[in-house]
Amino acid sequence: MTRLSANMLLLLAAAIWGSAFVAQSTAMDSMGPLAFTGFRFLIAAAVVLPFAIREHVLDRSAPLGLEHVAPFTLIGVVFFFGIAIQQVGLVVTTVTNAAFLTSIYVVLVPFLGLFLFRERLHPVVVPAAFVTLFGIWLLGGGGLDALNWGDAAMVVCSVFWALHVGLIGRIGAKSGRPLALSFCQFLIVGLLGLAGGLMFEDVSVSGLQGAWFELFYTAVISGGLAFTLQVVAQRWTKAADAAILLSSEALFGALFGALLLGERLGPSGIAGCVLILAAILAVQLVPLMNRRSRVAAE
Repeated sequence: MTRLSANMLLLLAAAIWGSAFVAQSTAMDSMGPLAFTGFRFLIAAAVVLPFAIREHVLDRSAPLGLEHVAPFTLIGVVFFFGIAIQQVGLVVTTVTNAAFLTSIYVVLVPFLGLFLFRERLHPVVVPAAFVTLFGIWLLGGGGLDALNWGDAAMVVCSVFWALHVGLIGRIGAKSGRPLALSFCQFLIVGLLGLAGGLMFEDVSVSGLQGAWFELFYTAVISGGLAFTLQVVAQRWTKAADAAILLSSEALFGALFGALLLGERLGPSGIAGCVLILAAILAVQLVPLMNRRSRVAAE
């Protein structure tokens, strides 16, 4: 595969993830957020299971054992809170706000790495954090009163996303079983979401029928297909390319929100989105460029 082909696959994955925000939003017309999360990820777990089994059969170098139960469960529970809070917030906030506010997890990951794992903080992260906060302020129209509790939920969910990324990097990668980990976390999210939906929401056959397309799209296309595209493509392209292309998920979320739901942002909101995206790119790209410069100097 050529680098260009790989980059096109990454761009397609970002577009799918961005458009999934629309499906997550429209599904709330038929189902509650927890029930939707439950069924969505139970389907996603079923899609990933054959590939996880194949991974286990073909690769015996990293066998799974009881020592993986606790870390896989922890990752799954953190993933559930990130997904569930995001889905609840989508009941009232816009797809555009959800896409950009969720994506600030990229800026939060280095801070969590510092506080939890004593990882060194790159100098670009702190100014990027302030730029992100200013972007959120502009996204609210130059104030916080225009933001609702759904927007606040997106910021909270971004913290769980950041924690999830940190745990995947520190714990999950050591297992050598990425597909098994995906299956486990999908299954945990599905079971917890379904349990919450049965306890607190009205789960019905008519609701499932009303949201069948959204369930299919978010579970099979956004979950199974886009994840596979990312895994395959990142083997054939540079990290900097992947960082830029995958960051476009937020842009695609805003684009599909405008095209399919008629959402619009004023000049202040657009400026806020630009600043948030700039901060995300800075956190991803500046460390990569510095590392490349050091290697070249050696």
